[in-house]
Parts: sequence; C-alpha cells; structure tokens
Amino acid sequence: MPGEQTSVRDLFRRGLVIPAHPLALTEERRLDERRQRALTRYYVEAGAGGLAVGVHTTQFAIHGTGMLPPVLELAAETARGYDREVVLVAGATGPTEQAVAEAELAASLGYHMVLLSPFRELDEDAHVERARAVGEVLPVIGFYLQPAVGGRILSRDFWTRLAEIESVIGIKVAPFDRYGTLDVLHGVCRAGRENDLALYTGNDDHILADLITPHRVVVDGREVEVEFVGGLLGQWAVWVRRAVELLEDARRARGGDDEAVRRLLTLDGHLTDANAAIFDAAHGFHGCIPGIHEILRRQGLLAGRWCLDPAEELSPGQLAEIDRVWAAYPWLRDDDFVAEHLARWLS
Repeated sequence: MPGEQTSVRDLFRRGLVIPAHPLALTEERRLDERRQRALTRYYVEAGAGGLAVGVHTTQFAIHGTGMLPPVLELAAETARGYDREVVLVAGATGPTEQAVAEAELAASLGYHMVLLSPFRELDEDAHVERARAVGEVLPVIGFYLQPAVGGRILSRDFWTRLAEIESVIGIKVAPFDRYGTLDVLHGVCRAGRENDLALYTGNDDHILADLITPHRVVVDGREVEVEFVGGLLGQWAVWVRRAVELLEDARRARGGDDEAVRRLLTLDGHLTDANAAIFDAAHGFHGCIPGIHEILRRQGLLAGRWCLDPAEELSPGQLAEIDRVWAAYPWLRDDDFVAEHLARWLS
C-alpha cells in the first residue's frame, strides 16, 4: 500500500539500527530454523528498526542455492509477528540477471528494499545500469563493500552517478577506508541527494565516529552538510540492545550534546577494539563470520560457530582476542537482556 511504503521510507530515512542477519546452522550445516527465528526475535525485541538478510554476514554462499528463499522468508514472517513496522532489506548479488531475480524474490516475500552488493566482474558503467534495473523492482541501497571481503574500489564519479538514480534511496558505506568514505559523501552531495538519500555506516571499524560527525563537504564552492543516520552492520549482529542505545546517544551528540560527543568518542575506541577481535582484522577478516557466531554462541543464541564452508573458522589467536575484549568491555554487551528472553525466543 502506498501509505505503508511511505512509512517504511520515512523510518529508513530517519535512521535505524539494522543488523546484518547471520545464518543459524546445525552441526550438519543445515538451516537451523528454530535458532534462525530466535535471532530475528532477538533483533526486533532489542529495538532494531530493520533487518538485512542475505547479505555478507548471512554468507554470500547461500545465493544461487535453495537456502536463500527460506532464509529470507523466515526473517520476514517472524518480523511480521510484531506490532510495529520492521524495515526488511534483502541482499542481492551477482550479475544483473541474478540480482534482478533476487530482488523479485524479495519483493514477493514482502521485503521493502534491496542492498545491492558490488560484482567484481562489472565495470562502473555496468554497475550503474545494474542498479537501475534492480531499482525497477525494489528501492536500492548502494553498497561500498570493502575489497577484503569481496568488494572493489569505486570512484567518486561512480557514487555521483549512482546517487542520481531516483530508485537509490540509501548507501551502506563500508569500505573501511576514510578516502573511500569521503568519495561516497562527495558523490551524494554532487548529485544533490544529501537531504533525501540515507547514508548508513557499514564501517565497523569507525561506527560511532561516523554517526556523531556532521560531515561538511565542499562541492563546487558550496559547503554541504551530510550525516550518517544509522548503521547497517555486521558488528550490530551482536550486542544489539546496546547498539540501539548508542544510536540514540549519537542522535543527541549530533544535536549538540557535547557530553554525548565525549562519551561516544571514548566508546568508539572500545567498539573498534572489540570489532578488531570479532572481525579478525589481524588476518584480513578471514574469521569475521565465525567471530560473530562465537559471540552469539556464548549468549546461547547459536549452538555453534558453523559456517557453510567447513574451512571458515576462527583464525589462530582470534579466540583469545575475543576472550580479551569480552572481559575488557562489559558495557558493550547485552548478556542480561538476552538471558532474560532467550528461552522464549527459542520456544
């Protein structure tokens, strides 16, 4: 319905915590539907405003397999069991034909928008046309994915051209690189979309600093202010209750609360240190998905760290680093909240 779509767009534009939804597997590496539902319930009840499903954290390997439709459907069906609107974002990958087909699947299941991952085999012109084609099915969130996990370098001109497409309603900025982040900000402002295109940080190494900074970009001699309104993050697949509180604090900081600014700048270092361990920055992010699974396993939400690829495990020394940050930063965790509701979520 048109009114419902407007409501979803408004929610997305205001800014949300959108966890990148992991994939719950059994030890046999089959979909664990009970724990998959429990994860969705956790995210919604923790206060997340949206869910991103079929994205990197869900494991790109499910694309092109029979596992993608039930995973998308489980999240949508579970989220619809609540009495508030949850923004549903489906990941789409691959060449244009595949990405369009995945968008059509998502639309049939009630998803509101598509997070369109870059495809290394395409040049920038083809990426723009691919986004335009997917945008005919569902609104598109552009995605600057860091090269270490499958992305590619994209120019400032590309982001200008992408932002000029009316069906592109947001960009997840996740190059883990300040130069690349600035390229997106400049591109959005050059396109004149700074007031209606929502920027979401995906820079898991710089989350809070992104969220509290009023970015002033000089374009053609004029100064334009643009901001990150929320986060669509793998890091926010864990400790979500706390992430919701941090986003509210970031809004206060952007609104002029200097105490909130100082508090969040300190926490930014803590969260980045925790992310380095969970995402396995020391080994080129090889263990990032098992790292997320390990946190959820400790809280009882997952039964194990299993990934579709048996070789995808924690890197040497990563478990000790997770132990360290787990003990060092209890204020980043939401263990009590999870423990209070876990049995019901798993029922």
